[in-house]
Amino acid sequence: MNKEVLFAKKLEEVRRLAKEQGNCVSEEQVQEAFKELDFGGEQLQMVYDYLVKHKVGIGKPLDEEDYLTDEEKNYLDNYLESLNELKEYTKGEREAFIIGAMSKDEYMRGMLIESFLKDVVDIAKIYTGQGVLLEDLIGEGNLALTLGSSLLSSAENAEEAEGMLIKTIMDRMEELVAEQESADKTEKKIEDRVNKVNDKAKELYDDLLRKITVSELAKEMGLTETYIRETVKMSGRKIEYIEDENE
Repeated sequence: MNKEVLFAKKLEEVRRLAKEQGNCVSEEQVQEAFKELDFGGEQLQMVYDYLVKHKVGIGKPLDEEDYLTDEEKNYLDNYLESLNELKEYTKGEREAFIIGAMSKDEYMRGMLIESFLKDVVDIAKIYTGQGVLLEDLIGEGNLALTLGSSLLSSAENAEEAEGMLIKTIMDRMEELVAEQESADKTEKKIEDRVNKVNDKAKELYDDLLRKITVSELAKEMGLTETYIRETVKMSGRKIEYIEDENE
């Protein structure tokens, strides 16, 4: 395994560990993770900087001020204010709600959902800074909470059921982040494709002092005319240097 691949693998392992620890890792854990790469102080500092940039605290969790946008802070303040009207439940009460939900008691299931709403907020904070708005993370987390609370009958005890519920919430948030990352990659590919065609079209336009036809550009780039036309559509028809002779 080359160093670049190993580095990426270790970085992903550290980020996954951070999620399990409330979105923070210790310097010792980072050093241990990258020991195989024989990183020195300067290289490790680059890793620390990268982690902090991606909302991972080093030694302690980051304060909300460090990773939330102003829009997210305002949303969070308003949302938590609405939750403050709810009763604070004891550990024993929550356990009773879980047992009731395991027995398909709809009233107890509703109480369980209510008692978990603030937990969803805390879990959502772990996944902020990864391309998904806090509001969306909380919304999807609440949906996962509602669904997961109806699927606890297979658990052997309240502790296992609680673990299942938390995992359901975290899994959905991770899926949401992955979906956003996939969408971002697709958007980047489209952007790169449009830029590539636009730059070549402009180059030919500057040489010929006229708009370039689709067939000319396709031949020049070694691409099909269909590819060029699809790219023009992807750009919202904003590539001004191309003239489609078929239109």
